[in-house]
Amino acid sequence: MRRIRAGIIGTGLIGPVHIGALKRMPYVDVHALADAGDDLAQKRAKDFDIPRFYGDADSLIADDQIDAVHICVPNHLHYPIAKKALLAGKHVICEKPLAVTAEEALELAETAERSGLVHAVHFNLRYYPLMRQLQQMVSRGDFGRIFSVHGSYLQDWLFYDTDYNWRLETNLSGPSRAVADIGSHWMDLIEYVSGLKIRAVYADLATMHPVRKKPKQETATYANMMAESGEYTEVPISTEDFAAILFRFENGERGVLTLSQVSAGRKNRLAFELDGSRQSASWESEQPNQLWIGRRDKPNEIMLKDPSLAYPEAAGIMTLPGGHNEGFHDASLALLSEVYEDIRRGSASKPPAYPSFADGCRELQIIELILASSRDQCWKELP
Repeated sequence: MRRIRAGIIGTGLIGPVHIGALKRMPYVDVHALADAGDDLAQKRAKDFDIPRFYGDADSLIADDQIDAVHICVPNHLHYPIAKKALLAGKHVICEKPLAVTAEEALELAETAERSGLVHAVHFNLRYYPLMRQLQQMVSRGDFGRIFSVHGSYLQDWLFYDTDYNWRLETNLSGPSRAVADIGSHWMDLIEYVSGLKIRAVYADLATMHPVRKKPKQETATYANMMAESGEYTEVPISTEDFAAILFRFENGERGVLTLSQVSAGRKNRLAFELDGSRQSASWESEQPNQLWIGRRDKPNEIMLKDPSLAYPEAAGIMTLPGGHNEGFHDASLALLSEVYEDIRRGSASKPPAYPSFADGCRELQIIELILASSRDQCWKELP
């Protein structure tokens, strides 16, 4: 069988995660990468031992030897690059959010569906193995009726007003930050594991640092960005550092989410508790290989990731035996492995197991609803 050739656009924080996962797949070649200018692209291609490089996305998309394109660039570039890649007949894997507006995302979803090409959004947190296990437990009725879901996604990388990144600039990231950047992961994961669908939201968003100090030198995501006096420019900030969101799901269940990128000591902690009529479950991303299961009438349980103890659907994405931890990079490998199985077949599964552009579009619709709810201070319902 012919090997599949992939092209990576963007090699910042997340691009190397895609590259690393693809290099662990025996039938995939990372054929080329593109970055901002030939010099940077050449350097990054050498760093990752990739044979071809391009100084812009269009040139990579025009390479007729590339089968699949991975979009790992700032948010405002997702829509134009994804559209060009689809129209060029490439399978597309895009970082989240899929676009900066729901209108753009809907166009991409419709274009992708008409094309027959494989398309996916990198909501890789679904692919921690215990999340597949939990999804199977819920769908098999182990939890009974789901009463409610509550949780948070907390970070501290924007804690100081001297912390700065392109995600703070609306022309690059879009009108939402915390909700679009980390809230989208939480909402996608919750809908996936619980089977519940968000119907309405009530949100309260806040910006703790309305003015930030932008360093004059370029800074990397999650780096120590404390600027020295005289080396920064003051920049007004309009996107949210914090969000408190109430949910109503389609069948009447309730949920609540707290988001923050200014919570000292929380590095990257997604957490939730799912309360069912038979038992509850709790999980957090900084300890991804254990799932707490709560019971009323007998002792609680900690389930460790172990393929010999999991349902077959979850064991199938576990790459190591029990006691051998799997993390963020492994979750990306599991997601991309399912995507590339469809690419090998030449078309997307119906429905795909992985998050598609339709899922990415749904997240943008919910994000825009949350922004409108916070603005108007009232419940907003999906049409």
